[in-house]
Amino acid sequence: MNVIKRDGTKEPFDANKINTAILKACDGLPDQISKVVQVATELQLTLFDGITTEQLDEAVIQTVLQNVKDDPDYDKIAARLLLKTVYKQILGDYETAAELKKLHAREFPKFIKAAVKDGLLDKRMADGRFDLKKLAAELDPARDDLSKYLGVVTNKNRYALRRQNGSPIETPQFTHMRIAMGLSYNETDPTAAAIEFYNHMSNLEYVPGGSTRVNAGGSFPQLSNCFLLNVDDDMESIAKAVRDTMWIAKGTGGIGIGFTKLRAAGSPVKTTNTESTGPIPFMKMIDTALFAVSRKGKKAGAAAIYIENWHLNFDQFVDLRQNSGDPYLRTRFANTAVFISDEFMKRVEKDQDWYLFDPAETPDLTELYGEDFSARYKEYVKMAEDGKLRTFDKVSARQQFKRILTSLQATSHPWLTWKDTINVRALNNNTGTIHLSNLCTEITLPQDKNNIATCNLVSINLSAFLSEDKTWDWDRLKEAARAAVRQLDNLCDITQTPIPEAMHSNQQTRAIGLGMMGFSDVLEKLGYCYESKEAYDLIDQLTEFISYHAIDQSADLAAELGSYPTFTGSGWSKGLLPIDTVDKLSKDRGVKVKIDQKTRLDWDSLRKKVKKGMRNATIMAIAPTANIGHVAGTTPGIDPQFAQIFSRSTLNGKFLEVNHNLVRDLKKLGLWDNLKDEIFAAQGDIQDIDGIPQNIKDVYKTSFQLSPYAFIEVAARAQKWVDQAISRNMYLETRDIDEYVKIYSEAWKRGLKTTYYLHVKPRHQSEQTTVSVDKIAEQKVRTNSKVRGFGFAKINK
Repeated sequence: MNVIKRDGTKEPFDANKINTAILKACDGLPDQISKVVQVATELQLTLFDGITTEQLDEAVIQTVLQNVKDDPDYDKIAARLLLKTVYKQILGDYETAAELKKLHAREFPKFIKAAVKDGLLDKRMADGRFDLKKLAAELDPARDDLSKYLGVVTNKNRYALRRQNGSPIETPQFTHMRIAMGLSYNETDPTAAAIEFYNHMSNLEYVPGGSTRVNAGGSFPQLSNCFLLNVDDDMESIAKAVRDTMWIAKGTGGIGIGFTKLRAAGSPVKTTNTESTGPIPFMKMIDTALFAVSRKGKKAGAAAIYIENWHLNFDQFVDLRQNSGDPYLRTRFANTAVFISDEFMKRVEKDQDWYLFDPAETPDLTELYGEDFSARYKEYVKMAEDGKLRTFDKVSARQQFKRILTSLQATSHPWLTWKDTINVRALNNNTGTIHLSNLCTEITLPQDKNNIATCNLVSINLSAFLSEDKTWDWDRLKEAARAAVRQLDNLCDITQTPIPEAMHSNQQTRAIGLGMMGFSDVLEKLGYCYESKEAYDLIDQLTEFISYHAIDQSADLAAELGSYPTFTGSGWSKGLLPIDTVDKLSKDRGVKVKIDQKTRLDWDSLRKKVKKGMRNATIMAIAPTANIGHVAGTTPGIDPQFAQIFSRSTLNGKFLEVNHNLVRDLKKLGLWDNLKDEIFAAQGDIQDIDGIPQNIKDVYKTSFQLSPYAFIEVAARAQKWVDQAISRNMYLETRDIDEYVKIYSEAWKRGLKTTYYLHVKPRHQSEQTTVSVDKIAEQKVRTNSKVRGFGFAKINK
């Protein structure tokens, strides 16, 4: 049997060469010989005469992936084999780790200069401000071994720089350094700054948001992750919103769009002596614009549409994501979210009426919040009852809430976000009201006709700071938080977008959002159950620590570089910190926010410090981190484990996910080999498997096995330290809408600003299957064909 090499020549298939490569990929893992034999035996069934070297590489990796279900060590082997193909494709052949490091050092300067010449990278990358040889010498490909297979393939397919023909030109370490350089242009010593940022990112201590990963260092540096725009009630504003949506989506940004100001359907249009069609058809225009903008091979742009639930057309808004109905009144790409007031939540509790108005008659309601909103709303209620308004509607507040939650159960939309909690607790809304959140519900920034709010994201990987002896490296976590804030602040000066209002807002606020991921990962490593006091105290301590040092760094940057332009009048300028706004919210509501306010650090001295200046209007926001969590090889955001073993479908392919922490703990107890088939047959659910200790079962409860109030408690503990918001996914086993009312009401009472997707446990589970050796034989690799199925990934060429 012959193999066709990359240059078109043939050579005999050499099984020993393949076995040696697999053995090298097993370095440091137990039972290396048995793993090589297992893979080599199964690989034979996929081979054919005339197979290309690329197909052979892919066949080996896919064969390895088939065994992840038996032992997660195979994931590490697959990652190393894929990395080797990346290295060979971009750098050429090598034998030893030392040779690989030398190749990185030799080729990196060439890569930068060639990419600048080809227009792929910014000219500043090679204009002499960076010492390219010094940067190249810092590259450490050994750090690629920190990544899981999904992380390697995600970076390769989604984030690595490519030529116009689609061929990749970056190794993972090139990507890290390219991003670091692209965020260091304006530093006094750009080379030193790039090295510092590179070390944090290449050690997976933190990961920047998707738009930054895609575009940093590039010729089009649209680096901001989140955009928030509010649409005014005129055709010019509506048309501009569609145009701006297209430009932001093209640059891979996520968008929040507020439509509350638009007059209701049937409202008079004086200029044409006709009636308005209301906001729904214009929301459809946004939906179509999102579909129309192509983002091939990159992070997809997307949007969420927000509206307050007193709008007269709110009933039609709730139906936007329904599968059935008039397609012109449905959105297929744009998400939806409702902006809810305290006044509404109080009326739900008391089972009172809720009045819906035409914004053309109640235009000031969008700008009011808290007590001011409630007072004005009640005035409009009286006017309505006295016949002084053209039109209004009246419904039961509780019934509308149930309707929202019924739609949420059926379509995962609209997401629930709380206007008054956001605005009353804000430290940055001295320039105006916050009318909406963003695509993922963690950003809370004011916006108006002159400002499309922007925010820039980095997420800290908590797992990187937990040592094997289960102690925390607090000093390194402090350094990472401070470096991330400086990196984000640099981004504010570098990012570009063709929308003047977005650039203006970015320059005026310098808003950043430092988040975290890997919370469930560290809980499992520490042996804590997600719904335990230990877990609640840990998220409290970690968020307080990160918040403290991030705020302190922003204050230091203000002393060095100056405060953001709209600092005067902000909560910061009054010496207020996020923790101080909890009591402010309780006072405004007239009801105490039920949250532990224990502190561990010296916040008094920080209050005095921030009063003198802050570099950034916002500091923290906890994003969902679904994709960058893959890069970091950890669990997303503060979410629990969805399942211990499951098939994950992404833009990069279909992957078998096996919880490495669970396998490790069961191996320590000598249980994995005997129980793995039973665990797999139960789709990773270990709760009913005899022989597994109860403490292990408690730690490895999955999302639908946990109390929903645990999700609320974790988010509430974190939210008191976070000046923006938290992307809080909810997972519910129950389908009882009355229970939903209690759960989401409790989220409001505990001070959550926003929630995100609701995941409801499916009534039925499909049969779990494995891919046998015989099945592999049926899926032989052929020319111009790729194997697809359980555990396989698309490996773009």
